Amino acid sequence: MTFPSDLNDPALRARAVQAARGEAPFDLLIEGGTVLDMITGRERKVDVGIIGPLIASVHAPDPACPAKARIGARGLTLVPGFIDSHMHVESSMITAAEYAAAVVPRGVTTALWDPHELANVSGEAGLGYACDAAKDLPLRLLPLVPTCVPSAPGFEASGGDFTAGTVARWLARDDTHGAAELMTMRPLLEGDARVAGIVQAGLDAGKRVCGHARGLTGGDLAGFAAAGVETDHELTSAADLMAKLEAGFTIELRGSHEHLLPEFAEALTGLGELPQTVTLCTDDIFPDDLLRKGGLDGVIRLLIDVGLPPLWAYRAATLNAASRIGRPDLGLVAPGRRADLVLLSDLEAVRAEMVITNGKLAAEAGRLTTRPDPAPVPPALRETMRLAPVTPGDFEIPAKGPRARIATLAKPRFPVWGERRVAVEDGRLVLPEDMIRMGIVNRHGAGTPMRVAFLESWGDWRCAFATTVSHDSHNLTVFGRRPEDMAAAANALRDCGGGVAVASRGKVLHCLPLPIAGLISAAPLAQVAESFAALRATLDGLVGWQPPYLVFKALFGASLVCNPGPRLSDMGLVDPFEGRLLESCVLEDGLA
Repeated sequence: MTFPSDLNDPALRARAVQAARGEAPFDLLIEGGTVLDMITGRERKVDVGIIGPLIASVHAPDPACPAKARIGARGLTLVPGFIDSHMHVESSMITAAEYAAAVVPRGVTTALWDPHELANVSGEAGLGYACDAAKDLPLRLLPLVPTCVPSAPGFEASGGDFTAGTVARWLARDDTHGAAELMTMRPLLEGDARVAGIVQAGLDAGKRVCGHARGLTGGDLAGFAAAGVETDHELTSAADLMAKLEAGFTIELRGSHEHLLPEFAEALTGLGELPQTVTLCTDDIFPDDLLRKGGLDGVIRLLIDVGLPPLWAYRAATLNAASRIGRPDLGLVAPGRRADLVLLSDLEAVRAEMVITNGKLAAEAGRLTTRPDPAPVPPALRETMRLAPVTPGDFEIPAKGPRARIATLAKPRFPVWGERRVAVEDGRLVLPEDMIRMGIVNRHGAGTPMRVAFLESWGDWRCAFATTVSHDSHNLTVFGRRPEDMAAAANALRDCGGGVAVASRGKVLHCLPLPIAGLISAAPLAQVAESFAALRATLDGLVGWQPPYLVFKALFGASLVCNPGPRLSDMGLVDPFEGRLLESCVLEDGLA
């Protein structure tokens, strides 16, 4: 690991040495704070002297110390800037500039961005936009190169196609920082040439290959690591966490599955010390949650609340993360390191009063000192609803009467194959009272028909919900009972460039347009969050959720074809792990 070149300027280092020895004034002196040392765990009163973007000295308070500018930190705790080790800006439905404005005032100074949502919609144009959008922000946003475009080749179609050559070409750029989460687990383990070539592109580039190891155990888990994959954030239990730690994975402990955090905290504290390979991440955060709960600061807070020692939570978010992403300039409040600091008024509540990035005051009292402008959006990301108008008939499934045997998706969140005998009337399946419909149609210009499945155990629905935020190919996905409602919601999104919408009795009740790739709004976070919260509340009043599996968030991951189990994609009912693809759910019709 080497320090980034901006810190290795000899004139900068020489000035830092002089200031540290009292032979020249600091550019900035943070006075009278208490540093929480990520190495020793000790707290001590200090002044922090900064030259340019570099910490030159961390020393006992000295009012006589010369400095060109000063910040008083009495009563505040100093910790390094937080590092989000895995996230998707697009999941918050706002621009990168708006995301930075939301999280930097809360202490997040670095984030590893996997823009595979943009790439799956707009291909290389989407990745190029992400790289441009990451520049000149107060947040050090480090783009990764998506490895799964699409996430399950042959079982779904997206708006891009990243081969090993594509990934290698983008990894050769200085502004990319690794190969993003590899979700094609089974093909890699089975020696698929395309997927193995993508991993090899990361290894050849000398950059990290990030992973997605949901459901892997035993030899499969070992094989995933042996192939060259380094990280995982898809943890399902404390036993799964321990197995992946013991397999040598860098753990990106995420806050998006809050119900698992208590057992994770208990398992980690039971070890007696925090493994150096444990980092923290947000993965996906909805806009209303981002506004209310924050970004990585919220994950730190949750872990402290469920019993993880505060030092451990902060260490995972700073020193551990810096080490694992290969950035020795980050993660410590110490001489010679980058001046990214968070000044906290409450350590356990993770309340930031000031944030320093690159030696400059970036945020104070919850606001950025200077607000960045968003990057221009290329035309390829504006015209992404390339499909014909949707009709109610598109959600009907043809069959011969009087009855048919069909395959169903029998469980939300973690679906399994089911079977049901259903009635057939007028040449189409009759939806049973205890089921709902799900429809997916390719929105990237493939011209393929709507694929429809019947879902069991999805509660009582009195509306339809449509979304173009549908992981990971982000095709137009619709849930509901009445075809008229489903068509109304779908066409609302076709007309506005994508987004999320709720319809009932043939009328659209709420629509949040996301015209940038059907994923992102150019509006401020507060406006997007308010609209999204209103849509969520509308849906809550019309759907009978059944936690922990049937919840609002499950709608956005219902088409996650890369995970184990059957799913509906734009190609039909599929299970890549079993190699199964059904263009229609009808297994046998014309039954008595």
